[in-house]
Amino acid sequence: MRSNKVGWLLLAPTIVILATFGIVPFVYVLYVAFHQWNPFGASPDMIFNGANNFRRLVFDKAFLTAIWYTLKFAFFAVASEVIIGYLLAQLFMKEFPGRGFFRTIHTLPLIVAPIVVGSVWRLLTTPSIGIIPYYLNAWFGYELNIGRDASAAFILTVIMDIWHWTPLVTLTLLAALVSLPKEPFEQAQIDGASRWQVFWHITLPMIRPAILATVFIRLMDALRTVDEVWMLTGGGPGAATRYIGLHIWKVVFPKTDYGYGSAISVIVLYLTLVMCWILYVALVAPRTRKKRTF
Repeated sequence: MRSNKVGWLLLAPTIVILATFGIVPFVYVLYVAFHQWNPFGASPDMIFNGANNFRRLVFDKAFLTAIWYTLKFAFFAVASEVIIGYLLAQLFMKEFPGRGFFRTIHTLPLIVAPIVVGSVWRLLTTPSIGIIPYYLNAWFGYELNIGRDASAAFILTVIMDIWHWTPLVTLTLLAALVSLPKEPFEQAQIDGASRWQVFWHITLPMIRPAILATVFIRLMDALRTVDEVWMLTGGGPGAATRYIGLHIWKVVFPKTDYGYGSAISVIVLYLTLVMCWILYVALVAPRTRKKRTF
């Protein structure tokens, strides 16, 4: 009984911090979402309007477009990071000259602030001074201008996110690969299993929890990305890179529509939880069914 009290006492500061900076702000945003509120307008008071803010979302073309582009961005970015991160983790498992140096260089993007990443990529892609447009024009005759080409702007935001966050995926999967026992792989080698069979039936099932956790983290980050894309494209051209985080920012700050912006935030949180749950069920349920059959 005493140990339980000591445990709760030790957890109390963490619980207080989580409640203060997590639960309380969420409850406040949920409360604001049911009101019409422009604190800088002629009438700065909150006006209760029920579910009107949520009703607006269904017919808001800008919101639906932002959701669609955000889902595309998250899919291509996260999928690419997991694939590239796994390949790099397998590479770093092998002994080769300068492995420690390349590991260090590979993890450097993680220590750079997102707003700095966006600024650097903005300089790299500016047509007049950027090194990327220069070499694309010199080698392939392609004139890169993300201020006019919507497809190029979208692709560059994905590449920027991959460059920034693939090291996190690599480190996570590398730790998972290093911790794997050697006996199953030795047995598979004795049985004459191919590399693909070893990967599909041994490596992938054993590192699935690490992949699941990594995808969860990266999916939630990709769905709320703001500063990198804001610095690189500003959400343009048009609405090609106006992802949902940028859309919320523009609704809340330039338009000062706090009620509607809060409603969008609540819906985005709900959609994020739903997608993570679907992903969890898709990855874990087949494994659970296999265990029950034996």
